[in-house]
Amino acid sequence: MSASLQTHDLAVGYRSHGKSRTVLRNINVQVSPGELVCLLGVNGIGKSTLMRTLAGMEPALGGSVAINGADITRMSQYDLARSVAVVLTERVAVGSMPAFKLVELGRYPHVGWSGLLSDEDRAIVRDAVIAVGAEHLAHREINELSDGERQRIMIARALAQRPAVLLLDEPAAFLDVSARVEIVATLRRLARERNVAVVLSSHDLDLSLRMADTIWLIDGAGRMHIGAPEDLLADGSISAAFSGPNIAFSAGDRTFKIREHPYGKAFVGGTGEGVSMARTVLEREGFEIAHSPEGALVVVAIDASGWHARGRAGNGSGTRFAELARFVREETGVIAMEAQQ
Repeated sequence: MSASLQTHDLAVGYRSHGKSRTVLRNINVQVSPGELVCLLGVNGIGKSTLMRTLAGMEPALGGSVAINGADITRMSQYDLARSVAVVLTERVAVGSMPAFKLVELGRYPHVGWSGLLSDEDRAIVRDAVIAVGAEHLAHREINELSDGERQRIMIARALAQRPAVLLLDEPAAFLDVSARVEIVATLRRLARERNVAVVLSSHDLDLSLRMADTIWLIDGAGRMHIGAPEDLLADGSISAAFSGPNIAFSAGDRTFKIREHPYGKAFVGGTGEGVSMARTVLEREGFEIAHSPEGALVVVAIDASGWHARGRAGNGSGTRFAELARFVREETGVIAMEAQQ
């Protein structure tokens, strides 16, 4: 299967006052039809610059970008708009325009100088609206929509272009948790159903690792790591890119953990989901989770009736994790006092 999008030794950055500043270089990536790629990296590393260069909105400082084998610098603006659709982070200010009218704008690269939509164009617009589950939004004013609803309409507009490649820069940046999951799940489905190559940049590490077919990870040195989420978790690339002096990313459970453990070790035993929740409570309160109760200052057991704990100050039990947190905070006070003596 040939690549919908491919780069060769691509360098991206800025030109200003006759000088150029390269942000990323030697980028060699490709995306196949039906593939969902998530671009990850810390703030300021160059993700948006790369996305805009792939879209032809910023000139490359070196190398090339090809869509279906054609160099984008040799494509007309109309041909590029027919091949690549873009959804950016910024909210689009369109006033009181009905939502379906905004989706119709996606057809203009195809309708020629007249700007008149045919019955086929209108059918494609309706199909795009249905594809993103926005039929109930089609006749509402854009300025009345929530951020999540508006983003669905923006994706429908992009789909109406019938692109080979769909590029989205932080498409879920303004959305709440459930809306972010819905948007990325929709993009994954559309990639498969429409056989379109989808690339989105994101700060949502957990969601990207769960949804993406392929991760493009830019590390702190500007190097690109490419692979399935599990490959980059297994080789330590994700942990290295996102861990810091005070936090560490755990590949095993895909969570961030606090490195500092001022109150020593604690142990949690038992079965069920409550075990991991109790460990989270103890880590948040400044304990390192031990693999055995030996040497642990706090020991917690989880069973069907709730939690049972013993520490330096005594024993406790309860059914709610808020109660466990209060018990642990009392223990930290005792430990801190003992350390001062």
